[in-house]
Amino acid sequence: MTAEIQRKNIATCVSSMASVLKNNKITLVHGNGPQVGYLALQDAEYRKATGAEPMGLDVLDAETEGMIGYLIEQEICGQLGRDRGVVTVLSQIIVDANDPAFQDPTKFIGPIYTEEEAKMNSTGKTFKKDGNFWRQVNSQ
Repeated sequence: MTAEIQRKNIATCVSSMASVLKNNKITLVHGNGPQVGYLALQDAEYRKATGAEPMGLDVLDAETEGMIGYLIEQEICGQLGRDRGVVTVLSQIIVDANDPAFQDPTKFIGPIYTEEEAKMNSTGKTFKKDGNFWRQVNSQ
């Protein structure tokens, strides 16, 4: 989870889509689970050190939407030129807090863990299997 790796992955994506991007107006959407998880870990450490209130996953989600959008904009402009109109739009989804889906969260966030690490979790967070590894799922 480094800026260099994110930039490399975005460059690969933009390069593979260059002809579509050149010839069409498109909306490009992206995931941000690993990035939100990274910020959630930073937020938890900051709260331990300072006693501050948690930032909230909604705010952390918005932070990563902006960050990833910014990196995508830079790469599109870098590969296709700055004369294209490129904009990052943050979104907000309003959901019913009583939706039964909250009882079985499925949105993976953060890094991968071994099964032992996930089972040793004492934070009260929910972990689920993701391929060969385990990851936290958003339960907020």
